[in-house]
Parts: sequence; structure tokens; C-alpha cells
Amino acid sequence: MSERRIPQLVCPAGSLRALQGAVDAGADAVYLGLKDATNARNFAGLNFDDAQVRQGVAYAHARGAEVLMALNTFAAARDPSPWLRAADRAVALGADALIVADTAVMGWCRRQHPQLRLHLSVQASATSHAAIAFYQQRYGIQRAVLPRVLTLPQVGQVIRHSPVDIEVFGFGSLCVMVEGRCTLSSWATGCSPNNAGVCSPAAAVRWQEGADGVRARLNGVLIDHYAPDEPRGYPTLCKGRFLVEGQREYALEEPTSLNTLALLPELMALGVAAIKIEGRQRSAAYVEQVTRVWRAAIDRAAAAPAQYQVQPDWGHVLARHAEGQQHTLGAYDRPWR
Repeated sequence: MSERRIPQLVCPAGSLRALQGAVDAGADAVYLGLKDATNARNFAGLNFDDAQVRQGVAYAHARGAEVLMALNTFAAARDPSPWLRAADRAVALGADALIVADTAVMGWCRRQHPQLRLHLSVQASATSHAAIAFYQQRYGIQRAVLPRVLTLPQVGQVIRHSPVDIEVFGFGSLCVMVEGRCTLSSWATGCSPNNAGVCSPAAAVRWQEGADGVRARLNGVLIDHYAPDEPRGYPTLCKGRFLVEGQREYALEEPTSLNTLALLPELMALGVAAIKIEGRQRSAAYVEQVTRVWRAAIDRAAAAPAQYQVQPDWGHVLARHAEGQQHTLGAYDRPWR
């Protein structure tokens, strides 16, 4: 049986400023990536060079927080050496754990850095305790991040039978795919997010302004058409608006954010070891404000789970940062089941 525990709050850091904001707001751990395709948020202007990682690790450790390095794309078959070197760099730079998806990288770490803690990335798409047990037995992983496709009972089933700690997403953008298995942007651009680390490569994105608004294209494919005063999101195929049987709509997925604040006591009762906030591509203000809300919520749920309620001010803060200004419980709650 699982037992109630206080989950670690794991927050995103796309920059040193975001890392510092997360730590100051109460994150137990922050996760970051290097400035290359070894991480799944490989956007220009984001991520860390070696000097910034060292500075971030020192800042976090001085305040009792951990730094997890995301090495969560799949190594290129023609040359896996950048991924292997990134694992070596993580050790040299003092990262507390590596978030990994590729088995070649896991094997390298187990052979070369047996002391390094490995967390199985959501990109590995492990949705069962049997799959997680395989990674634990073969590669020694100590934590697994679950894809955002499981209901609460399914999460509980995994936790009860898993040999390692389980981390789940609590807040942030959703993906229509089972993580690690997306081919949509590869179809449009020839560049897979599972290898290159970005759904819509900046080189393929075009904004075309006109009197009737802005058209967003991905490698020539029209993704959306925004009115002049309409907020614009970063163009991805899965969240574009397309003509379907004469109606223009979000054909695959509406922009919306996962928000599980209301489920926090239940997640804790299941024995979740860590709750992850998505958003390394978001601003430092987003990171700081969302972290502060989740820190307060976890502390309140831990102190008095029976009296726990989502506070209105928490909801107001998170609503400002929700994609498309919408919240959902995602797969955690499927009323049609």
C-alpha cells in the first residue's frame, strides 16, 4: 500500500533567472537543459551553458534545492556522442540527477557514472509498472515521470506496484500525443521533436501580417489565422485551427493547461513522490508565480488534507498563465469512463 507523503515540487528553469525565481519561491528541485538538441526544449534564447549550470547548481544547493538536468531527447543514430558528452557534463557540473529517455544514454551512465541518479523521462513513454521495472532492473533508474495519459486509478496502480518513485505533472501545457511518440512536426518540417528537442523549429516558423490579421505557418503549412487583436500562440500542428467539413476549429487539441490543484490531496494519498510543473519555455515570472502557488498548496495539503481547498487567489494566478486561458484535469478525470 502507498502512504501519504509530501511530494517534491519540481519546477522548470529555462534561464538562470527562472531557476533563481523557482528556488526563491519554494521549489524543492529545478530542471534545466543545455543549449543543444539533447533536451526537449531546444529553443533559441533558452537553456544553459556550462558556466550558467555551475552558477545555478551553486545557487540551488546553497538554498537546499536540487538541480535535475534534462537529457530527454533520443540520441541520433549517426552520432550519439553529443548525448553521451552531455551526461559527462552533467556529472562534472554537479547535477543531482539526470532525466533520461534514450536507453543508449542510460547504459552509458550506468557504466561510466554509476553514482549518478537517473530519472526516467516522460519522453520514454513508460505507462505501466512493468515497463518501469524493466528500466529499473536494466539501467538502475530511481524515479519515473509518468506521461499525461493516465487516470488517477491508473496512477495509483502504477505507484502501488512500481519499484521506484513516481513523478507526475501537476500544471502546464498539455500534449495531444503520448510523449516521445510525436511525428506531426516531423511530417511538416522533417525535424522530429524527439531528436531535435522542439515541436516547431524556429527556422520553419513564419508570421505573415496582413490587414485581416496574422497567418502563422510552419514550413509553409498554414497553422492558424489570428485576427488583428487576437492573442497569438506559438504555432504547432497539434494546436492549429483548420477547416474541417467547412468549419474552422481546433481539429486535434485546443490550447489549454493541465491544472491538478483540486486533486492534490488525492495525488498525495496515492503516494506520488514528486509533482512537476511544465514550462521551461515560459518566462521567469511564470515560473516564480506558479511555483509560489504550488508551494503554498502542497504545504497546506500536507498540514491539513481534510480541510484542503483551492484558494481563489491561487486560481487567479494560475489562470493568468494557462495556455489559451483554459484549465483541464486532462486524463486524470475521465467522466465518460
